[in-house]
Amino acid sequence: MSGMFDALEVRGVSFKNRIAVSPMSQYRAKDGLANDWHLVHLGRFALGGAGLVFAEATAVEEAGRRTHGDLGLWEDRQIEPLLPVTKFIAAEGAIPGIQLGHAGRKASERRPWHGETPVDELDIHERNEAPWTAMAPSSIPYADGWPAPIEMSETDIETTLLAFKSAARRSKEAGFKVIEIYAAHGFLVHQFLSSISNQRTDKWGGNAERRRRFAVEVARAVRSDWPEEYPLIFRLSATDWLEGGLEVEEVIETARVLAAEGVDMIDCSSGGIGGRERPRRMKIEQGFQVPFAARIRKEARIATMAVGFLWDATACQAVIENGHADMIAMARELLDDPNWPLHAAALLGEDTDYAMWHEEFGYWLDKRDRLTRKLGLR
Repeated sequence: MSGMFDALEVRGVSFKNRIAVSPMSQYRAKDGLANDWHLVHLGRFALGGAGLVFAEATAVEEAGRRTHGDLGLWEDRQIEPLLPVTKFIAAEGAIPGIQLGHAGRKASERRPWHGETPVDELDIHERNEAPWTAMAPSSIPYADGWPAPIEMSETDIETTLLAFKSAARRSKEAGFKVIEIYAAHGFLVHQFLSSISNQRTDKWGGNAERRRRFAVEVARAVRSDWPEEYPLIFRLSATDWLEGGLEVEEVIETARVLAAEGVDMIDCSSGGIGGRERPRRMKIEQGFQVPFAARIRKEARIATMAVGFLWDATACQAVIENGHADMIAMARELLDDPNWPLHAAALLGEDTDYAMWHEEFGYWLDKRDRLTRKLGLR
């Protein structure tokens, strides 16, 4: 029986524990280029004890950005600024990962604190940020008030697949050892998978097999330029939570197909395909998506990552011990406490003397604890 602090081997990569830092968009890039913000933001999670640290959703095409502040790997000049980030993460004992994606019909969006609505003339005036035209499987707007995207042509699709392949090569050159494909939360790959957003009648739409064709081709494109010894993960929405949308049974079959294409793990999330309102069927509570990870793991026979409203160390340990998932992923909890993995290790009795901490921290914290206990202060 494995626990959260046991090592995990996937292909040729060894994770020191089962804790992953979810991709968290920061919207601080300019022209897709990383900067010191990304080094410090991601570096602190490596110092905090996570086994896998994902950089944020990174656009494979300039037109596939969600916002003007997105990271990108659509051109070679975006490789070099990421090298200090991956070098630091690896040097501090974590595995650097990157999430590659394309926003599809959700492109040309304002940052969340600017309204999370389509970019328009106001953004040109206030931030010198102009809107651009979005593409999608079908010309269906993301939500009320959003412009209709252009339906992708066969050439557009082939160009985007090549962009994923090129971004995989750039990810390798930038020092990443794990790629996650963003196929959830209403982004382009998810848009192809869901009948809510994909109403094509050609080979890229229609029944479930044709709707998953784009995801399969993305997996093939990435695997063709990604080292055999490096893991490939897909983040999937296990359900759309909407009538007529994806249900977990179809996603299980998608996971089976992707596994046959060299995908090693499914990061099991849900929702996000249409509009900004939470679907009525979605009941949010701690670990509410864990059952999806457990079922996909069992029925598709592929490793899974559980994510979403996870914060209790004991509950996270149980997810791994009970075989519901192979890794757990956290985002906002780690924003609040980047040292959560180390604190969890202490709580679970895995580390009682700060031995898991970097000695530059652990030595002083252990010394303080011994002194305060001796003096009866704590």
